[in-house]
Amino acid sequence: MSESEVQRGPTRPLAIIPPSLLTKTTARIKSRCFHVRRGPTYAMGRTSILFCLEFGLEYTIILFMLDIKFIRENPGKIKEAVKNKGIDLDIDELLKIDKKRVSLLQSIEELQSEKNKLNDLMKTANDSKRGKIIEQGKAVKEKLAKIEPEYKKINHGFEELMVQVPMVPSPDTPIGKDENDNVEIYKWGEKPKFDFTPKNHIELGKNLDILDLERGAKVGGYRGYYVKNEGVSLMMGFMMYAINKMIERGYAPMIVPTLVKEFAISGSGWLKGLEYDPEVDEVYEIAPDKNPDGMISKESKFLVGTAEPSLLAYHAGEVLDEKDLPLRLCGYSQCYRSEIGSYGKDTKGLYRVHEFMKVEQVILAPTDIEASNKLQDEMITISKEMHEELGLPYHVLQICTGDMGTGKYRMFDLEAWMPGLNRWGETGSASNLLDWQARRLNVKYKDRDGNKKFVYMLNNTALPSPRIFISILENYQQKDGSVKIPEVLQKYMGGIKEIRKQKNRKTKEQKN
Repeated sequence: MSESEVQRGPTRPLAIIPPSLLTKTTARIKSRCFHVRRGPTYAMGRTSILFCLEFGLEYTIILFMLDIKFIRENPGKIKEAVKNKGIDLDIDELLKIDKKRVSLLQSIEELQSEKNKLNDLMKTANDSKRGKIIEQGKAVKEKLAKIEPEYKKINHGFEELMVQVPMVPSPDTPIGKDENDNVEIYKWGEKPKFDFTPKNHIELGKNLDILDLERGAKVGGYRGYYVKNEGVSLMMGFMMYAINKMIERGYAPMIVPTLVKEFAISGSGWLKGLEYDPEVDEVYEIAPDKNPDGMISKESKFLVGTAEPSLLAYHAGEVLDEKDLPLRLCGYSQCYRSEIGSYGKDTKGLYRVHEFMKVEQVILAPTDIEASNKLQDEMITISKEMHEELGLPYHVLQICTGDMGTGKYRMFDLEAWMPGLNRWGETGSASNLLDWQARRLNVKYKDRDGNKKFVYMLNNTALPSPRIFISILENYQQKDGSVKIPEVLQKYMGGIKEIRKQKNRKTKEQKN
């Protein structure tokens, strides 16, 4: 059978559906980020490419992050992961719905096949036989009219459960309920001892005229802020330091889109359900813009909370070559987070804000768990090195099952000491998600034998702007209120070795 496909753009993920369910009329694709290709099967084995079918001419394509075949064959492992990650999900109910869904789908395919045969018979039938064929066709149509809505309802319930299915965590991941059960595995540096009462970054920033939270709130609203004067040089300095470090270590740098399509956000796991829900998803949806033809776009777009979605989606729908893996990328971007799940936490200062800058690391790797864990360790080593060169005391936590998120296989956090806040604060997070994201984004590679496999995807924070800013100010503060600049950053600040309060600060224009 010759293949035909309907598409809305290049390099988009692929979904296979049975020819009996694809009409000869051009299909209208509701999900704007996937191809629909005519082919002999509705799912390609371990690709777990599944679909929601709205009968007639509308097709909605859903790619799930875990293979239903794996779930069917390993219900015990999935149930244990659900329990250990604290997810409210009934796997038995999922499998029950799946069984019903497959049965209905098979019935639909059989009826569609019968309908096609009757259509072919009509082409050659004489008048005496046409009446019987028409009656048979009506009966088939009535059966489809009854089954199709039932399938649609069952399949929607199936999808709602499937997007919640977690990745089974690594064997070395600690079992625990929340952040209190995370395990410290490494610590570096001594917490500074002051012969004065240390200030927090809010006091330091205000006194040095490098941070303005009041006007930030006036202009930007809750959690808004301005970074000013030498604070800008400091913040941009350690951003450049992080980018240069990534380049030195073989990571290809990118300045990535911060406004992205929904498939990039959902494919990387930033949506908790099938669709965007502003009550639980910590990303911002943007009002629709206009297409090149001047018509209002119906396509949803979102602001990224990190460069990760943009970096991962860069190769969406592509097949890479194994010789090019592992592929190391780093992205610089503004980041936007609604912090909807953190209401009431860290309400003052820069620790938890809606907008910030970050340098992110991403690796696309072959399907080798041991090798991917080593790559994750490599990413963490680079983050540790940067904290040490910046002179920031830190420790590394291995994240427990209850605190690591649905798609994580193995996860670690770095936390720097923040004396003014008198606590550790997260300054980095490294996650190995195996193929959990690659399945949704449909990023594959071809191995030496010509087999196509989903890549493994890993990500890690290189440096985030606000919390490193906090750490430097609070760890390097002096008794007179000045702040020393870490030696490694001085070259990015024109040789300035410390930030001091400037009396009667004026611009060059004002001085002239």
